[in-house]
Amino acid sequence: MSDSVERIEVTSDQDVVRVRQLVRTVAVAVKLSLVDQTKLVTAASELARNTLVYGGGGAVEVTRVDNGRRQGIRIVFADDGPGIADLDLALTDGYTTGGGLGLGLSGARRLVDEFEIDTAVGRGTTITVTKWCR
Repeated sequence: MSDSVERIEVTSDQDVVRVRQLVRTVAVAVKLSLVDQTKLVTAASELARNTLVYGGGGAVEVTRVDNGRRQGIRIVFADDGPGIADLDLALTDGYTTGGGLGLGLSGARRLVDEFEIDTAVGRGTTITVTKWCR
């Protein structure tokens, strides 16, 4: 079950800030702990920045979700950029091409409960993350 989806087009640094603010607002609404709010906002910031910098912009959709046992937040980051040529390398701890928070994809993945990535060279990247209330 899920609530309404809020969508932000990411075309500038200001949009990355708007994503962070929206994620924080929804995280508070679903009653994530302060630690989990911070983890999710940090991951969302990194992934939204990647959408802008490496994907050439795209969209972020934030949805409240409920699996019948607990509430959470699902965030989808999608771009039509070049895709990730070497996904294994991109998911390696410490790997960065510069400019982000230095977390890279592996760091963002550690900060959330569920992490899925769909990418191919020439067709862009979609990353879906979910954080559940404890």
